[in-house]
Amino acid sequence: MCEIKYHVKLPIFVARQWIRHRTANVNEYSARYSILDKEFYIPAPEQLAVQAADNRQGRGAVLEGQAAADVLNILRRDAEQTYANYEDMLDESKYGLARELARMNLTLNTYTQWYWKTDLHNLFHFLRLRADAHAQYEIRVYAEAMMETVKAWVPLSYGAFTDYRLGAVTFSAKMLDILKRMLSGEQVEQPTSGLSKREWTEMMVALGR
Repeated sequence: MCEIKYHVKLPIFVARQWIRHRTANVNEYSARYSILDKEFYIPAPEQLAVQAADNRQGRGAVLEGQAAADVLNILRRDAEQTYANYEDMLDESKYGLARELARMNLTLNTYTQWYWKTDLHNLFHFLRLRADAHAQYEIRVYAEAMMETVKAWVPLSYGAFTDYRLGAVTFSAKMLDILKRMLSGEQVEQPTSGLSKREWTEMMVALGR
């Protein structure tokens, strides 16, 4: 019976990731009818990282020095240039292009806004995935802020969620079998475990090894 509605301002690339959760009612600010604000997301230097070698969806070492400065300049320059072109295309004295067409040129770090309404059950599912340490930093920041609202709204449910879902670890049947073998004193190694390297690494991380 519990429902909540959030008004969220977020970069378009985060919105595209967020919208994969199809368990909410979403009313997004329309760039077909309105002109988007000149506002972009530029990462903090400590969030600029190279592609992780062992995870297609993750980040590796943080960029430093001139490489980091160059990337930040590229992001700012591209965002500024595409927005200037967006304004030019909309300008009736120049082109007067339709808003629904002019928007296609904007970078994905441009901010959009929406109202996002969901029930508590599906909100907890969203937060379990997006507040997790493995979630992309940019969406995790939103999830962590939402966690604070849930804590104030339904503190008992929030406590149960953090104890039994957010802080919980799930093992596959193979992982559970390996854990039982380890507890019995057997030395188990990845090559003979039946797990892939990724699965083995995830299990070892969960066990703090």
